[in-house]
Amino acid sequence: MVDNVSTLTNNIANPAGLGLLAFGMTTILLSLHNLGLYELDSVILSMGIFYGGLAQVIAGLFEFRKGNTFGATAFTSYGLFWLTFVLINTGLVPGAAADNVSLGAYFAVWGILTLFLFIGTLKGTRALQGVFLTLTILFFIVSIRNLSEMSDIAYIAGVVGIICGGLAMYTAFGEVLNEQLGRTVLPLG
Repeated sequence: MVDNVSTLTNNIANPAGLGLLAFGMTTILLSLHNLGLYELDSVILSMGIFYGGLAQVIAGLFEFRKGNTFGATAFTSYGLFWLTFVLINTGLVPGAAADNVSLGAYFAVWGILTLFLFIGTLKGTRALQGVFLTLTILFFIVSIRNLSEMSDIAYIAGVVGIICGGLAMYTAFGEVLNEQLGRTVLPLG
């Protein structure tokens, strides 16, 4: 019985590529909004529900199945981040709309979680460290922006978010292509 379980666990594909792409692509779309290129609209919110949210939760559940506590915690958490982010921004949750103080606190606690997870990447690849470091910075920038109500900080968040999302996509491409081709095509450090 134990052998069948370990064989099943080892035969599950690496879900990190899916999770990182879902996170990276959704983060870039939101960051383009933060740069002021377009409004927060159904494109970003739909990506937040299905790709940033649902796909990352699925990736996280497969990481649980593989026995990867870090990947399971990260992907599931950030998938649920996107789902809560969409609910906050659509007003689908009954009650008063979020104010800048509660949003500042929301992003700050996500920054604290991400800092904790960044520490967990210190034995991982440099690419993954870059994703979590820039995401930590991004959450704290967005928190400060909400607490200070300084709209110019949104542009900085947009730049940092594009870097973070780009690093996540690069890491995903490296994970998938390196595994698929059996050699290092994109170095991850």
